[in-house]
Amino acid sequence: MSTACVLLGIDLGTSSVKVVLTDRVGTVLAQASAEYPVDRPHPGWAETDPEAWWRAIRTAVAQVLAAGPGVAPAGVGLSGQMHGVVVCLADATPARPAVLWADSRAEDELDVYRALPAAARARLANPLSPGMAGPELAWLHRHEPRVMAGARWALQPKDWIRARLTGEFAAEPSDACATLLYDVTARTWDAEVVAALGIRPELLPELLPFSGVAAGSLLPSVAAELGLPPGIPVSAGAGDSAAAALGSGVLDPGTVQLTIGTGVQIVTVVEAPTLETVGHRHDPVTHLYRSATRDGWYAMAAGLTGGQSLDWVRRLLGAEWAELYAAADRGPQDGDPIFLPHLVGERTPYLDTHLRGSWTGLDARHDRTALLYSALEGVAFAAADGLDALPGVPDADRHLRLAGGGTVSPGWRALLANALNAHLHAVDVPGASARGAGLLAAQAAGWITDAELVEVARPHTTLIASPGPGADALRDRRRLYLDTLRALRPLRSR
Repeated sequence: MSTACVLLGIDLGTSSVKVVLTDRVGTVLAQASAEYPVDRPHPGWAETDPEAWWRAIRTAVAQVLAAGPGVAPAGVGLSGQMHGVVVCLADATPARPAVLWADSRAEDELDVYRALPAAARARLANPLSPGMAGPELAWLHRHEPRVMAGARWALQPKDWIRARLTGEFAAEPSDACATLLYDVTARTWDAEVVAALGIRPELLPELLPFSGVAAGSLLPSVAAELGLPPGIPVSAGAGDSAAAALGSGVLDPGTVQLTIGTGVQIVTVVEAPTLETVGHRHDPVTHLYRSATRDGWYAMAAGLTGGQSLDWVRRLLGAEWAELYAAADRGPQDGDPIFLPHLVGERTPYLDTHLRGSWTGLDARHDRTALLYSALEGVAFAAADGLDALPGVPDADRHLRLAGGGTVSPGWRALLANALNAHLHAVDVPGASARGAGLLAAQAAGWITDAELVEVARPHTTLIASPGPGADALRDRRRLYLDTLRALRPLRSR
């Protein structure tokens, strides 16, 4: 491996961190990962100790540097799980575990949003979800006042990592706009909303202009801990969906990308919002966020029922991932059970934290493979629900880029193509969010301009699946899935 022009990208996911070495144009030269737990101490809660993130970062950085002995990265870029919040002291010491995007404890706090004036709701331009930083902070102020009284900062996860790296505390637009605390028209924290929620405004840090700006330099003590050169620039970084969009080249209007990871994300490029355009977004079910580029925006359908639902099924049935994905080759059969994958509620399009999963239509002839297949099918149908809600996506002749580590099985890809009624194109990027972080490191280091960033971000894509045999059967199966969802939802959502 050449040691020239090497950059480090850190992608802080929900259950693991990925660290990559890239060159100035985002070519991934080496990568490593390390896991950490998501704790659920009470029903509806999802937390992680931020120090577990830090330990995993140390491990992964050491591994990736060992892959290229003698490399000295010239900059660090960041990507991170969105929506959650880290409450910390002035020196970045966590005051409590981080509250994550999958947490639903702040459901009652959404009533504060519902009582806001229509203009204030419109400025947020996003659906209400208890897993966002705004409701979570309101809950913490209400239920943990001593913790909040002693806190100095409320940060998004990757912003806490940046604070540990640099000693500087800041936020940036791609994550901030996903907090339900951000005015998308004024491009700043919304003081009216912050006050209505009872959040101390000084907890929210200064907003940097965009993801690729240098936001500080690596502290000598941290450099020694991680084995990196001291003083190298650290980018502002981006939320993981924005970083993934950058890393996989979702930069042109009309481009749509589906990523299946822990959850499901479907993004498409849109025009910048104005007061007039957001005024028409009454009770939106899709998200409107800043991209990782200097001025871009994207719309996103966000689902909670992706890899985490499949992981639950395979663990419940004692199946390895390979066996689960192999079940897709079986195809749908008459009388198969219907799986509703909404184990932790759902965002797009239902916005219902009380929605729950089920297997229905079970009988004695169903075997383990039938259950595994129905789980894949249910997750595919949930992704189709999100795609249908995304603005600007046609009903026919759909073309989607497909990303995410859980989408490499040919049978699974064919099932997705049929369920989504879309031609799927593989993105030739081993880890889009991590690659995006590497590109942001290049920009922060001054090695790449805005124009060059857009140009090099566009990857090669390959058509990998199209609607084919089984599509008609899946359309019928999806109608049954939707009928089942409608029948059970009132019971589950009381």
